[in-house]
Amino acid sequence: MSMLQFFIAVDVTVVNIALPSIGADLGVDGHALTWVVVGYTVTGGGLLMLGGRLGDLLGRRRTLLAGTALFGAASLLAGLAPSFAVLVAARLVQGAGEAVALPAAMATVVLLFPEGPRRSRALGVWAAVASCGLVLGFALSGIVTARLGWRWVFLISVPFILAVLVAVLFLVRADRPAARARTRLDLPGALLLTACPLLFTYAAVEAGASGARRWVSLVALAGAVLAAAGFVRVESRSPAPLVPPAFFAHRARVRANVTTMLLSGALSTSFLLFTFYLQDRLGLGPLGAGLTMLPLAGALIAASVLVPRLLAGWGARVCVLAGLGCAAVAMTAIAFVAALGAGAVWLLPAMLLIAAGMGFGLVGLQYIAVSGTTDEDAGIASGVQRAADQLGGAAGVAVYVGIGFAPTVHSGDPFLAASVLAVAGLAVGASVISRSSVPTEVRPQAE
Repeated sequence: MSMLQFFIAVDVTVVNIALPSIGADLGVDGHALTWVVVGYTVTGGGLLMLGGRLGDLLGRRRTLLAGTALFGAASLLAGLAPSFAVLVAARLVQGAGEAVALPAAMATVVLLFPEGPRRSRALGVWAAVASCGLVLGFALSGIVTARLGWRWVFLISVPFILAVLVAVLFLVRADRPAARARTRLDLPGALLLTACPLLFTYAAVEAGASGARRWVSLVALAGAVLAAAGFVRVESRSPAPLVPPAFFAHRARVRANVTTMLLSGALSTSFLLFTFYLQDRLGLGPLGAGLTMLPLAGALIAASVLVPRLLAGWGARVCVLAGLGCAAVAMTAIAFVAALGAGAVWLLPAMLLIAAGMGFGLVGLQYIAVSGTTDEDAGIASGVQRAADQLGGAAGVAVYVGIGFAPTVHSGDPFLAASVLAVAGLAVGASVISRSSVPTEVRPQAE
C-alpha cells in the first residue's frame, strides 16, 4: 500500500522541474504547461470521493486492482505521449486511476489496524511515505530529466506499479462488497465535484492575465460557483449521494477535512516557492534544484518516527496545531529569504519546518478524519480526507501562487505576497481545529 502511495505522491510533483523540458520538446508555453500539474491533482481530487464510494460498494481489493491498473496504464501513455494533448489526457486518466485506487488502499490500512498506537504508527508511516513521495518527486524530476529525459519521469513508475498489482493479488484478501452494492452510483455528483475545482483553478490561474483574457477568468469562476451549487442540489436529492448526510454529523471529521485543505494548500505552495527561488532567483539547473530538496525528504523520514509517539502523548489536536504553527513559520522564513536574496543554504530552516508541519499536521488530521470508521464507511472517510488533501493543495497553488505572483496583486516581492496568503489560510485552519472539543478526545491509548 505504501509503495502505491509513494508513486502516486511522486506523480503530483515529479513534473514540476521537468516542465521546461516538456514545453521545449512539445512546443507549448508555460501557461499551457500548468495543466500538466493541475489536470492530475484536480481530477484525482475531484473523483476521490467517488473512488471511496466504489471501494465501499464493490469491494476494496477489486477497486484497488482496477485503479492501480488504470494509473499504471496512464503513466505508460504519458511517457510515450506523441503530443501535448495526449500528455494532458494521460494526466487526467492518471488522476482518475489515483482516485479509484488510493481510498481503497488507505481503507485497507485503516481496517488492518485498530484505533490506538498501532493505527497511529501505521498512519504515521502512510503520511511519511506520501510526504517523501511529494518531496522526492522534485529530486527525481531533476535527476531523471537531466540524465534520461522528461519522458522517464512517468515511465520510471510503471514497473513498480506492476509490482503493486502482483502484491495485491497475493497479500490482500478479497473482501465482500457492501450489501447496498447494487445502489446506483452518484455520477452526476462526481462530475460536478470534479468540474467545480477544475473551473475554480482555471479561474485562479487566469486571474493574473491582462486585457481581454480576464473575462475568461470571470466566466470560469461563475461556472465553478454554478457547479458547486449544482453539486449541493444533486446531493440533497440523490438516493445514493457520494457523501451520506450522516457523515457531516461527525463534526471532528468535518473540521479535520477543512483544516487539511488549508494546510495542504500552504504545503504545496511551499514546494513551488522552493522551486521558483532555486531556479529563477538563484539560477540552479534541474539537477541542482532537485538535490537541494533532499534535506526536506530526510527531515520527513525523521518526523515519521517521532510523530506517532507524540500523537499518543499529546493527542491529535495538539499535533495538528503544532504542524500548522511550523508551516506558518516556514512560509514566513521563505518570504524573508527571498526578500534578502540569500543563498540556498538559508532555505534549510524553512525546509525543516515544512517537514515538521507535514509530519505533525497531516498525521494528526488523518487520525481525526478516519476516527470511528467501520467496514461500511472507511472507504468514503478515506476518500473525503484524500480529496481534501489533494484539492486543498491544488487550490492553494492556484490561489496563493497564481494570485500572489500576479503583478497587479503583489506590486513588489511575489514570494512575500504568496507567503502572506498561505499564512492567513493556516491561521483560519488553526481557528477551525482549535474550536473543536472533539479532537482532544481522539487520543490513541497506550498499549
